Amino acid sequence: MRRLGCLTPFGIGAGLVALVAVALAALFTGGSMFSPGPLNAQASPGVSLGGIGAHADLGGNCAACHASPLEAASMDARCLDCHTDIQRERTTPETLHGVIPADQSCRTCHREHRGPAASLTNAALPAFDHAALGFALTAHQTTVAGQPFACADCHPGLAETPHPSGAYSFEAGFCQDCHADYQADVITRHVADVGDDCRACHDGVDRYSGFDHAALKLPLDGKHAAATCASCHGQAREPAAFTGLDATCISCHQADDVHAGAYGDDCASCHSAAGWQPATFDHDRTAFPLSGAHLTADCASCHGNHIYRGTPTNCVDCHAEPREHLGQFGTDCVACHSTDSWEGATFDHNQTAFPINGAHVGVACASCHANNVYKGTPTACVSCHAEPQEHLGQFGTDCNACHSTSRWTPAFFEHAAFSINHGTRGTNACTTCHTVPNNYKAYTCYGCHAHTEAKVIAEHRGENIATLNDCVRCHGGGRGGDD
Repeated sequence: MRRLGCLTPFGIGAGLVALVAVALAALFTGGSMFSPGPLNAQASPGVSLGGIGAHADLGGNCAACHASPLEAASMDARCLDCHTDIQRERTTPETLHGVIPADQSCRTCHREHRGPAASLTNAALPAFDHAALGFALTAHQTTVAGQPFACADCHPGLAETPHPSGAYSFEAGFCQDCHADYQADVITRHVADVGDDCRACHDGVDRYSGFDHAALKLPLDGKHAAATCASCHGQAREPAAFTGLDATCISCHQADDVHAGAYGDDCASCHSAAGWQPATFDHDRTAFPLSGAHLTADCASCHGNHIYRGTPTNCVDCHAEPREHLGQFGTDCVACHSTDSWEGATFDHNQTAFPINGAHVGVACASCHANNVYKGTPTACVSCHAEPQEHLGQFGTDCNACHSTSRWTPAFFEHAAFSINHGTRGTNACTTCHTVPNNYKAYTCYGCHAHTEAKVIAEHRGENIATLNDCVRCHGGGRGGDD
């Protein structure tokens, strides 16, 4: 009979012996023969979890951490049975273990069987969402030495205890201790300004290290550059308290206002951040720009008793009317004068009811305005020009009807009542019809027309004409009939 492989009596016996040997070895060594390495022996003095000071005390008792495949319990559950403090943290979101996803195994960060002195924690810091704990690692990527941050760099307790529950605690003063090593002056001033609760404002996001106050409404230049944060922000201790601050000068410097509010509250219109003195003021930005002789006038000349707002801007408010005016020109001084000087005044007579032209242009003012009387001066020609002898009241006072302002002669006259080119002689001389010297109201047609008074009476006897010598009354064109 042929045997199959090692299934011989000897082979079967040898296998049974091997199985018994393995079972006895496992029984007497506590399963250590299956261990991948020794357990961690680090212990915290006076700290005991489930009666165990260190994992090494569990050597040979694999079942303390490793559940049987036939059991419902998991290895993570075995961990939490001992580490009850971590179990509590897992239910508290603001703690280290509370922000770790519930389905993440303890073995993701904590490794064993690597030797008595090996670290129990093997967590990748960059992969951990540290911001979930209220402090991001955005500004803490590398140390001052340029090395990547490790947990122990900010949590020095990790070097003293293997239990994360206490090792990851953070003392508020640790920020100062670390930064004072290379920013001693900055930290000293900053703590004096806003206190030592760094995390009240800083959450790890690097929003303050490159903070540019010049980007705000109030750049810190001049004297402001030396101001402390508390000078303007007082007891602000959190980001929200630094916003909404009134950036006007008067909000901080009202007590320094020597003007007592007379200039308003726009301090920057005269002063700069370089200092209160020297001050400048641009009068051209007001309703009364300064020009001419006003540029050298002392402020007090117009602003008596340091009163500036509401100062009148009319010339007569500062300049009394000169004697030669006597109230005749009104108060519109700029109509004749400029700010350069009172002298050299100009007056546009063409803006009045009596424009100046012709021979009037070169006439001295006093020729018409005697005794410096200007308002109410008559504008009729006869007010200045006496009627000439040859007129003798025959032409009335409408001089403009015959004369212009260019000159008295030659004069023009519109002989509307009777054409002066009557007859065939062309333009007739005035004396042809007006035979009485200097009497133009009297005229006769008999010098050219040989009529006798008797003949005229005879011809007009039946027409009942009372004034037979007023020929033009009926013969306007020099012909018969009523034309």
